Amino acid sequence: MRLPVDGPVPLLPVLQVYARDVPSLPRPPGTDLLQVLWCSFEHGEDCMPGVQLRWRSAETIGAVREAPPPVVVSEDEALPEPCLLHPEMVVEYPAPHELEEDLRERIHAWEEDRPYDYHSDLAVAPGWKLGGWGNWSFCDPWPILCQDCGSTMRPFLTVDSSEWDGGTGSWRPQEEPPPAERPLYPRSHEPTMISIGRGYTMQVYLCPESFDHPHQQVMQ
Repeated sequence: MRLPVDGPVPLLPVLQVYARDVPSLPRPPGTDLLQVLWCSFEHGEDCMPGVQLRWRSAETIGAVREAPPPVVVSEDEALPEPCLLHPEMVVEYPAPHELEEDLRERIHAWEEDRPYDYHSDLAVAPGWKLGGWGNWSFCDPWPILCQDCGSTMRPFLTVDSSEWDGGTGSWRPQEEPPPAERPLYPRSHEPTMISIGRGYTMQVYLCPESFDHPHQQVMQ
């Protein structure tokens, strides 16, 4: 894609997380702040934003710039809507197609007499999250291997197009108002107004051996 400006394009701030708010946040020694930036223009064959992870110490941060660089985006769907983050720890399980066939069959039998199902209500929490599992929505799972050492990489950050299913709301926070009281636009289950592909998710994988090894991005 041809850029509309000459020279470097400023990266967009996408996410900022302090370790004090997420004590289990994996991070390099001496850092307690994660800043996620991206270039909104498509990178690589998978047509995703180019992500950069910046690990910092909060003590080293000075004054905020009064005049940030001008925003340059490819599409509005790549420009996050400013919003506050309220971290919450949840328990989730792997997607059904990551399980052994025997276990999938046992789960299917377990679901028969219950008003909910494993896939929608227990496996792979939706929304922006750290850690967890991948949803593998339109492809079969495959091992993500580190390009430097060959280790199996782990899901680190999920950027989702919505925070929960706007239809069923099975992962909807309890403090959210009932559907009749929610605004039509922007919709409450899409607070960031980010769209990955056609409403998919983007996962960033990290190598468990070293934070210096390059991360990988997967659209699911």
